[in-house]
Amino acid sequence: MAGTYTNTPIRRRIDWIMAALGRRGLAPAGISSLTVTGRASGEPRTVPVTPITVDGREYLVAPYGPVGWVQNLRAAGGEATLERGPRRDRIRAIEVTQPAAAAPILKQYVQQIPIVRPHVAAAPDADVAAFAAIAAEHPVFEIRRV
Repeated sequence: MAGTYTNTPIRRRIDWIMAALGRRGLAPAGISSLTVTGRASGEPRTVPVTPITVDGREYLVAPYGPVGWVQNLRAAGGEATLERGPRRDRIRAIEVTQPAAAAPILKQYVQQIPIVRPHVAAAPDADVAAFAAIAAEHPVFEIRRV
């Protein structure tokens, strides 16, 4: 069973620090900053994310489920800004809705990013079918730079 993600004040502070480091290109492990318009406030919301590349395409994975940034991204029609160091790109994030297509991406994400493993109910060495079974719980978006 996967652990539950709770956005505590400490977690929000850590996310703020990691997003700031991502914008400057100083965060570890490819962490970047994703800025998307808030669905309720209309204000920009910035969170740290770790894009991954699978078969030459870039993806964002929501290992903690459909959290705020996922809901905001959906409401914004996938329009957002992705920053890491001097690179700042407008992106369109297209949700991968088919479990069979999302599963190998989710599996690779769990293999590459160990910190998320407690929140995903499939082990890194599980077969792709195990990831397909839980893909709906962990949204995956393909990144297209605009």
